[in-house]
Amino acid sequence: MSHDRIRIKNAHQNNLKHLDLELPLGELIVITGVSGSGKSSLAFDTVYAEGQRRYVETFSPYARQFLDRMDRPRVDRIDGIPPAIAIDQTNPVRTSRSTVGTMTELNDHFKLLFARA
Repeated sequence: MSHDRIRIKNAHQNNLKHLDLELPLGELIVITGVSGSGKSSLAFDTVYAEGQRRYVETFSPYARQFLDRMDRPRVDRIDGIPPAIAIDQTNPVRTSRSTVGTMTELNDHFKLLFARA
């Protein structure tokens, strides 16, 4: 099986109605639709939830005991999904100068990386 796509089979999380879908990896994907069409259910409750759940499964049992239990999304199968993070757009400490890098503290790591390069 090729690992260049996320394959979703029979997603029925919240208001998704038995959705089969392939999403390319390494590309920007935009999800649009009318209110209530399942955008958040697809992006956060299905794709992100499964990516994060699989990532947490790589932790030791000792580390996992300190984390909340993560339920599987309501989907028959998801293949090719990488570990995932999500950024909440309602971060209350955000300023007009905030970026994805500052909010996730990735900027600090990039500064160190580029300083060494």
